[in-house]
Amino acid sequence: MRTTRVGHSGTGPGAITPDGCAVELYTRLPAGDEPDVVARAAPRPGASILELGCGVGRVTHPLVERGFVVTAVDESPEMLERVRGARTVLSSIEDLALGERFDVVLLASFLVNTGDLGVRAALLATCLRHVAADGVVLVQREGEGFYDVIPREQVMRDGVGRMAITSSEEIEPGLRANQVDYVFPDAHWTQFFRTRHLPDAAFEHALAEAGLELDAYLTPDHVWARALPS
Repeated sequence: MRTTRVGHSGTGPGAITPDGCAVELYTRLPAGDEPDVVARAAPRPGASILELGCGVGRVTHPLVERGFVVTAVDESPEMLERVRGARTVLSSIEDLALGERFDVVLLASFLVNTGDLGVRAALLATCLRHVAADGVVLVQREGEGFYDVIPREQVMRDGVGRMAITSSEEIEPGLRANQVDYVFPDAHWTQFFRTRHLPDAAFEHALAEAGLELDAYLTPDHVWARALPS
């Protein structure tokens, strides 16, 4: 039986993962600009990509369509059942040890902002353990001011559903407990999770502690970063 992560839970129809994500919900969410950012930052066309926390393949599938060779990792078998065109591995990110190296290691979905310091260190250690000597680690993180306006909501790109960050409470310095609601005409999901905001200096320090070094911020808001093994 899988253990729910501390401070994480979810409600709504269908399977819920240990970190509170609803599988059916993620089949409805668009990929956004993530595949474009990854494709531009990859060292070569057709590069091998290790995608950590792939979910249902929201980003995986566009990357496969672009010709990348993707190994998709997730701790939820229900998520992995939805992934097509990629090699899949059932594992938590922290415990992953494939004995392989990849051109790109992808840590997206703000996973680096986990509220658990030990988990964050383990996530970055997994990145270092699997990136090739001449490869890159791509990290998506919360931007500055992410929690400045709460509550706030946005309409999905398809115009059908909406997402609302309903609440965010600082429960100790730097650690926040958050609630996000996803509302569609036929379903409603809620996710509760914990995060730690990482300003640029703290983020770069966390990379260094893991044996990685910042190469560049890939977007003006610094949400996407490229790191190299140091």
